[in-house]
Amino acid sequence: MSKEPAFWDASALVPLCVHENASRQAQLHLPRSLPVVWWASSIELHSAVARLHRQGKLKEVEKNGALARLEVLSRAWREILPSDSLRDLARQLLDTYELRAADSLQLAAALTWCQHRPARRSFFSADQRLSKYATAAGFSVIALC
Repeated sequence: MSKEPAFWDASALVPLCVHENASRQAQLHLPRSLPVVWWASSIELHSAVARLHRQGKLKEVEKNGALARLEVLSRAWREILPSDSLRDLARQLLDTYELRAADSLQLAAALTWCQHRPARRSFFSADQRLSKYATAAGFSVIALC
């Protein structure tokens, strides 16, 4: 079976690093996917792990394990780098959809990756709002719950 490239937003990547409800589902999809991510996804993931640790939801050893998994994941994914056109598209998406800034950058990166042709392109997300607008933009969203 060949792997298909698919966009994974940060919310879909967190369950691959930290055990949570969506972890099993994300882990089942990963072997069939070549993850494409936004350039700042590793920062968003590190932020999520650090926040969970500060909140006492992750022990130090769990935090270290999550960051190690993040490092391994980041070696295998393809990053969509920042650009003027991506920034402009993210701004346009803010006028079109009810998105937060980081989510508009994620969706703009996904659209940039597929050259604005999202039909039959997978978009993994555990974020309901971003999933809704990725669907509206034309992606086949795989919602991780």
